[in-house]
Amino acid sequence: MISGFSRSGVAGILAGAALLATTAACGADAAQTTAGDKPAVVAAFYPLQWLTEQVGGSDVQVTGLTAPGVEPHDLELGIQQVAGIQNAALTVYIKGVQPAVDDAVAQDTSFDAATAVTTLPAGEHAEEEGHAEEEHAHEVSYDPHLWLDPARLATVATKLGERLAAADAAHAQAYRDRAAKTAAALEAVDKEFAAGLGTCRTKTLVTAHEAFGYLADRYRLKQVGVTLDPETEPSPARLSEVAKLAKAEGVTTIFTESLVSPKVAEVLANQVGAKTAVLDPLESKPSGDYLSAMRDNLKTLQTALGCTA
Repeated sequence: MISGFSRSGVAGILAGAALLATTAACGADAAQTTAGDKPAVVAAFYPLQWLTEQVGGSDVQVTGLTAPGVEPHDLELGIQQVAGIQNAALTVYIKGVQPAVDDAVAQDTSFDAATAVTTLPAGEHAEEEGHAEEEHAHEVSYDPHLWLDPARLATVATKLGERLAAADAAHAQAYRDRAAKTAAALEAVDKEFAAGLGTCRTKTLVTAHEAFGYLADRYRLKQVGVTLDPETEPSPARLSEVAKLAKAEGVTTIFTESLVSPKVAEVLANQVGAKTAVLDPLESKPSGDYLSAMRDNLKTLQTALGCTA
């Protein structure tokens, strides 16, 4: 549900937003445009915003729902944001990341990136944390962090180009051309990862939470997440289990992330005799962009896992 609101509160927000959207749409055509006559496109959080900006280019007006530095799972929507979603030509999101967005989107004007690719099942210990999962964003049976596989994101780029072309036929070819260019850039990063992680001393990736399943799957690594999600405190039994595995597999680095307290990772690192390093799950805007942040992640992984290209 939308954080901070009951189901009845959500209904009230949606009703109010619908009224605002209807008012804003009066006199507009079916394409739902901004004041500058460009289709209004809403992107749920950073990786999707970056992708939409690349594929949409100057032909759309992209609005991101999640501000930099905000954990996307914690997103709360105000009435104006919900109205923006309801009045957009397209909303780009991933079901299961942000329940607030899941509740607000309309099926005929939304693009769920998870439907564009083959998804992976939820984390390895999702069942033991089932209660936390119900209260958190992961309300789907699959792992929603698909943007951390650049090859999958390339597929999303291509399909997003088709959705934008269908919504704005006048610029259809431009969307397809930009989608192809974006997919090629993502495929180049994929090749860099495949080469850079081809030979590593260890293949075990110990992370603060299970955000890197797609990356691990793509490059034949083994993800061991301390928790399923960034807001759940691990049990002492889970910490002990991960510490034992990390020692057995010679893990030298425990990965943490910029938007989450490093305390748990530091405790685990002390138990293992390892160090910590930041591996960016790209849930918020980095200092550069998606491509540069992924390349920074590659360098971090190569150092931590003892890889030789």
